[in-house]
Amino acid sequence: MLYNNLFFQFLLQSYCAGFNHANRNSSTEQDKKASLKQLLLIAGTASYTSCAGALPQIFINRLGIRSPAVQTFFRSLFPIPLSAALAFFSVFTIRSEESETGIQVFDRNGNPVGISKAAAEKAVRETALSRAALFGTTAAVPNLLVLLLKRTRLFQRNSLLAAPFWHISVALVLGLMVPVSFSLFPQLGTIKREMLEEELQDRAAGGRLFYHRGL
Repeated sequence: MLYNNLFFQFLLQSYCAGFNHANRNSSTEQDKKASLKQLLLIAGTASYTSCAGALPQIFINRLGIRSPAVQTFFRSLFPIPLSAALAFFSVFTIRSEESETGIQVFDRNGNPVGISKAAAEKAVRETALSRAALFGTTAAVPNLLVLLLKRTRLFQRNSLLAAPFWHISVALVLGLMVPVSFSLFPQLGTIKREMLEEELQDRAAGGRLFYHRGL
């Protein structure tokens, strides 16, 4: 079961890392092709989060946990904050280069006025939070529902119902949460003058500048 869990996590986390890289804000990059540093960052993040995602099963196996209550905690409850944290970490790490170099900011008329690291940090943070909400909710709702339904007579008599119900609920919640999480923060973000670098504050007509957040 552990190897199956690791394989599933590797597929999921590799997709997430690739998606985060493909949907970054690359407005300051001269070469749109992925650099060696970016490729290593993607591979490292995918590998690290894959192993971390399998921690619940690793703990159960390595510690020889037999208590049903403790197994329930690791299989149903612990994955909820873990999924949210790994989703946040993946975005924050993959797009860390944006925070280092900055992203293009615009005035209200769409004219570029400069490069801002403060806007980049805000864009990455907002995207990481939205991804944490997506995966945290997708882990929470199915796990908690199955946990509650296992106490009903129907599921106690038909224990095989739990697995298909969990998979169906994951698909439904994920489908519903994708548009919700993407809309938590606007794609065209704004940053107030006082949050900008000093050299950009005078160019913030109307007290704010705009930036593309990415997905």
